[in-house]
Amino acid sequence: MTKNINTAFSNFMREFVNLDSDRTSKARSSRNWLIEQINSIECKKEDFPKLYKDKNIFFGSFARNTKIRELDDIDLMICLSANGTTYNEYSIYTNNIELNVPDSYDTLKGLCHDNSNRLNSTKVINRFKKYIDSIPQYSNAELHKNMEALTLKLSSYEWNFDIVPCFLTTEDSQGKTFYIIPDGKGYWKKTDPRIDRNNVTTLNQSLDGNLLNVIRLVKYWNRENLIGIDSSYLLETMIINFYSQSNSSCTTFVDIEFVKVLNYLKSAILYDVQDLKGIQGNLNNYTFTQKVNISSSIENYYNLSVIAREYESTDIEECFKKWKEVLGGNFPGYE
Repeated sequence: MTKNINTAFSNFMREFVNLDSDRTSKARSSRNWLIEQINSIECKKEDFPKLYKDKNIFFGSFARNTKIRELDDIDLMICLSANGTTYNEYSIYTNNIELNVPDSYDTLKGLCHDNSNRLNSTKVINRFKKYIDSIPQYSNAELHKNMEALTLKLSSYEWNFDIVPCFLTTEDSQGKTFYIIPDGKGYWKKTDPRIDRNNVTTLNQSLDGNLLNVIRLVKYWNRENLIGIDSSYLLETMIINFYSQSNSSCTTFVDIEFVKVLNYLKSAILYDVQDLKGIQGNLNNYTFTQKVNISSSIENYYNLSVIAREYESTDIEECFKKWKEVLGGNFPGYE
């Protein structure tokens, strides 16, 4: 405990919000080891899809350095070799993407929808499940197909792995490539985590490296107070939109930035929030009533945080109490 509010926030971020550096290093080693095991399956099993190892990619908040503790999930995309497989965005079978496998590609041909060349993403995920389940170190782990990903639940660590098989397209007419991942319904859809990662990294660098702590603090507050923004990706996107405005700045003082962000969020949550990748469209799919309720909740905490900031210069002990109301019982007490 401390009497200095800046020290209090620094300790709070280090001990309760940001990931522990030792666990982060361990998680990365664990992730890399898992990838090695998946790579080895290809050499041992003829019916396992051929891999495009150089194009594996990490995604999600852990990869973007916006994850808050406790570390609960790590996302990785395992890229498959297309070997002549083509994609069709105008399929009569799905509103998403259809992948068509050539007859010569026996491994993937065996994972198609019945009596067709249309690759079944559910069968691909299940093929991953079949062989990851045989890795001795994971033999007692729980494997679940979670719509778009294979979730590997570990008993030895506190985090899970979400494993997403994917393909990387060739360049389109505009010279762009993107990743294709399962859509949860047997077909496929576009994504590109490279854009998400670049957006956060570039903006954070332009703001002198101060953005990441703000994102993490707002995420922590949203979770601890059950604000109702269930998608951390939506929350991140709104914060990026705020700081992407012209003449935006971000100081090292997360309490000051926190107040600014909440003032923005209480209005932003009422409107559409477009996916910055230009792929998913509007991310804000809450009903009107839900939006109003979330906005009202944010406004209440915004008002509390404004009062906390005002007390910093008049009654520091009361300042601490107000921040504890805003950020929960883990925030340091005044001493």
